Amino acid sequence: MSERRAARQAAERAEAADAAELAEAAAQAASIAAADAGADAGTDAGTDAPAPRAPRSGSSARRPHSSGSSRSGSRGSNGRKRRRRRRKRPFLVAVLGTAGSLVAVATVLAVVAGLFIAGLVRSFDADVLADPFPTGARPAPTEGAQNILLIGSDSRQGADPDGDRAAGGRSDTLMLAHVPADKRAVYLMSIMRDSWVEVPGHGTAKINAAYSWGGVPLTVQTVERLLDVRIDHVAEIDFAGFSGMTDALGGVTVQSRTAFSARGHEFTAGANHLDGDAALAFVRERYAFADADHTRVRNQQAFMRGIVDGLLSRDTLTNPGRVQDFVRATSEYLSVDAGLTVGTMVDLGWSLRDVRPSDLRTFTMPTAGGGTSADGQSYVAVNTIAVQSLSQALRSNDVAGWLADNPQ
Repeated sequence: MSERRAARQAAERAEAADAAELAEAAAQAASIAAADAGADAGTDAGTDAPAPRAPRSGSSARRPHSSGSSRSGSRGSNGRKRRRRRRKRPFLVAVLGTAGSLVAVATVLAVVAGLFIAGLVRSFDADVLADPFPTGARPAPTEGAQNILLIGSDSRQGADPDGDRAAGGRSDTLMLAHVPADKRAVYLMSIMRDSWVEVPGHGTAKINAAYSWGGVPLTVQTVERLLDVRIDHVAEIDFAGFSGMTDALGGVTVQSRTAFSARGHEFTAGANHLDGDAALAFVRERYAFADADHTRVRNQQAFMRGIVDGLLSRDTLTNPGRVQDFVRATSEYLSVDAGLTVGTMVDLGWSLRDVRPSDLRTFTMPTAGGGTSADGQSYVAVNTIAVQSLSQALRSNDVAGWLADNPQ
């Protein structure tokens, strides 16, 4: 019996510690939300927050043990009648007292979550892309799934990332984020910018030429024709935003397959903790590698994994200010389609609440070596047969099965 009592006391101490940590995070969030409310003259942060979406922010600061304790505590306090008994039962009193305190913490967190989401809504100020989708026939939507095209470019700052004096804006990074219907994972596929594909209305060319010729709409149309899947949403981010996102998280850790130097920065094989400037050099560099863009897209995938790890880390989830800084830094350089609203992102994020960093699967669209065009351009050939099977996997929500058959 003494062993059971000792175990029970240890569990109660652990619950109290978790509750204290959550309460501290809640207090920080309340302070930030209150500051935002004060900055917005005439705006009530509490009424701005959509009540049904409050769990979104709450889930950001959750821990599996503490959130489970909050739920069980809520059921326990509602299901028992509180009345005095002549015969004292210390264990029952302790359980009810703990349950009551957890219910109180959960209530505070629910209120603070609403205030904090209102603050995030005000912080999110991304530009809206004008007419990002092509007209005419398009692939049918994939039932229950979401396909989001991520475009990284320097067009908004007029920068020249590679120093090769290429004219016009370019989509130097193309990634397709596929969220399957079961919401158990997120698949992030890189499309190499030199992939030789059919660009509607222009014949065959490198896929990043679509952005130069027709901006986001032609890029979307080219990808939809290539993969035969519908793009549901588009997000374009300037490369400078990669730096801001990194610094807002206090730096990110990336895994590099090789040691190399780039733009005044030294990277070692293995783990590298990067600040914003170093992260920008890491995702841009290609000339340092014998296989050029092949390693560059792997580094970009490593950076995205580092961002996800940083966002879901304990240091971030218990620091509402850091979350808000990240939203501000990202939205400053971000443009999205009109349908990718804060509400849409909150709903999508809530549906992915059980996804962990290990559930982010990164890979590259299949290629088949290189070639040279009639006008002397070096390009990357697309593995047509493999892409056709990938297209079927995307439409049937079976990318996991495809990756098992086509490991990278």
